[in-house]
Amino acid sequence: MKPLSQTQALARLKTLKDNFKSEISQTFEHRAKSCLTCETKGACCLDAHFVNVHISPLEAVAIRQEIEALSPPLCARVETRIEAAITEYSLTADGDTYAQTFACPLFEKGIGCLVHNTAKPLACITHACYENERDLPPGQLQAEQERLVDDLNMRIYARRQPWLPLPVAIRR
Repeated sequence: MKPLSQTQALARLKTLKDNFKSEISQTFEHRAKSCLTCETKGACCLDAHFVNVHISPLEAVAIRQEIEALSPPLCARVETRIEAAITEYSLTADGDTYAQTFACPLFEKGIGCLVHNTAKPLACITHACYENERDLPPGQLQAEQERLVDDLNMRIYARRQPWLPLPVAIRR
C-alpha cells in the first residue's frame, strides 16, 4: 500500500465523508426528523449517557484543524469542554473505550456542531432521529466507511491505529 502525506489523506478523507454524507442524506435522512425542527437542539450531542463517538487519528487531525481555525474565544471554550469531558466522564484510551460515554465538546449552544460541514465524525453523519428502527442506515454502511478511513490511517501511520473517544482523540 502506497504511503500518503497527511495533506493527501485529509483531502481523501474529506471526499470520502462528503460522499458518505450525500449517500446517507439521499437514501435515509428523509425518513428522519430534521435537526432544524428539533425541540431540544443538541440533546443527542449532549446526552452523556448516549454519546460514545470514536474517531481515528486522521479524523482527529481534521477536527483539530477546525478547532484551531475558530475565533480565539470560541476555541478556548471548546478546549475547556474537551478537558472537562475527559475529566468528568473519566475518558481514557485504555480498556473498553466503547463503554465510555460523554457529552460532545464540539456542540456550541446557539451554533450547533462546530464541525458539521467540515469534519463531522462518521458516527455523527450516520446519526439522525429516526422514529422507526427499520429506517436506520444499516450498520454495515458505517462499518465500510470506517474500514476506508482505517486504510487511510494505515497509509499515513504505517500501522493500525486505535479509534478513541472523540475528546481523548482531539485533546491538544
